[in-house]
Amino acid sequence: MPLYKSVIIAPGTRLLVWKITETIEELAEGLLLKDSCVVKFEKMQSDQHRKALLSVRRLMQEMGYTDLDLYYGPDGKPHLNDGTNISITHSYSFAAVIIGSRNTGIDMELQREKVITIADKFIEPEFAYLDPLHLEEYMRKLIVIWCVKEAVYKMVSRKGLSFKQHINVYNFDMAEGKGMAGVSFEEINEAFRFYFEETDGFTLAWCLDNNEEG
Repeated sequence: MPLYKSVIIAPGTRLLVWKITETIEELAEGLLLKDSCVVKFEKMQSDQHRKALLSVRRLMQEMGYTDLDLYYGPDGKPHLNDGTNISITHSYSFAAVIIGSRNTGIDMELQREKVITIADKFIEPEFAYLDPLHLEEYMRKLIVIWCVKEAVYKMVSRKGLSFKQHINVYNFDMAEGKGMAGVSFEEINEAFRFYFEETDGFTLAWCLDNNEEG
């Protein structure tokens, strides 16, 4: 299918989601890829990963960009040549990007109970408000926390930043679809607003920096 979702999340900043149902050939049709991207694509052994790469370029195309406009910094963070911010995520049958004037981070994950077994690897203070006796909500909240921390990590983009030690997702209400996450690392001591939603068994979360002017 074509574009699954496109919404302005802040002035000059748009979130776009693609639900991947096409073949590789259908996704690749009409796309312009750099030689280095073609090499990367051909080395991929998973059709799922190939489709994700192409879907991200489809989303970029929706905003008037091509793969030629995309590059990655030394820290692995994606950038656009004209200085516009971009954050990228993909998970199984979905790909999503945020493109715009605000520095942001985005993540999307499949909702799986596996997250329960690794919870102590990425959270610590959050255990104070989580209730493992209510298994379904416990899992859903853990997925949100993971997505938020991944989104914050992508936005801040600092070597050594730890999900468990440096990023704290404050208590939030699943029904509200938003909350705050604090970062305490090196000279950074800030709280950032995050948003999330659940769709088709997946959780999508994104955060925004505190520069209202972009």
